[in-house]
Amino acid sequence: MPPEKIETPDERMRRLITGQFNKVLPRRFYKSVEVSENNSILLDGKPIKTPLKASLKLPTKALGRAVAAEWQAQREFIDAETMPLTKLANTAIDRATAEHQTIVDEITEYAGSDMVCYFAESPRELICRQQKHWQPMFDWAADKLNAEFRKAAGVTHVAQPPETLGAVRLHVAQFDPWQLTAVYVLTTLTGSALLSLMLQASAIKPEDAWQTAHVDEDFQIEQWGEDVEAVRRRALRKREYDGLAGFFDLLKSV
Repeated sequence: MPPEKIETPDERMRRLITGQFNKVLPRRFYKSVEVSENNSILLDGKPIKTPLKASLKLPTKALGRAVAAEWQAQREFIDAETMPLTKLANTAIDRATAEHQTIVDEITEYAGSDMVCYFAESPRELICRQQKHWQPMFDWAADKLNAEFRKAAGVTHVAQPPETLGAVRLHVAQFDPWQLTAVYVLTTLTGSALLSLMLQASAIKPEDAWQTAHVDEDFQIEQWGEDVEAVRRRALRKREYDGLAGFFDLLKSV
């Protein structure tokens, strides 16, 4: 019997984009959605549980209302792909609380090979764009984290100083499970821990951060154009990104 083929993230994304997912969605089984006094989500008066059976309790009323709106927006069926805030909340409660140090280490590891540390060798126009958008992140890290990142030309890995990664780890370790979850998911989405940390700190506007994360891609599009699949894939990433950027604001709201 041949080994089972493991679907890669890109293959899964392609099937999502092209609608080739024959997924069975659960039917909506509830009529009312409410936010309790302690910010738990109630369906027909009963609290929702996370996949690991913890109470889906949110840290702020604003986030509670936003998560409740996702549940209210479901029609005949419940589609988790349209509920990004609920998915983030489940991760924060079920994983980030129990695996806090592991996630801190993973974000620090990303910082050790951060996308923005690797500048193009040519053409000059692209290098100038990278410098314009990426240098403010190095300045912010030096000022706020006391972390000096090394830059490289090309894709050959350059090890970051231990004290730099230590400063990142110390900063990230202070996050609560909710902040940690958003920073981690945003880091994996953009390829940059530095960019994610700046967004968490409100040190860069979301629209500017999105542009910063796509300097290389946008330059390539200008040179060669883009195909339909790439456009749709980017749109999916943008929807997820917008949800993450909004997540930070909801954590800071009352």
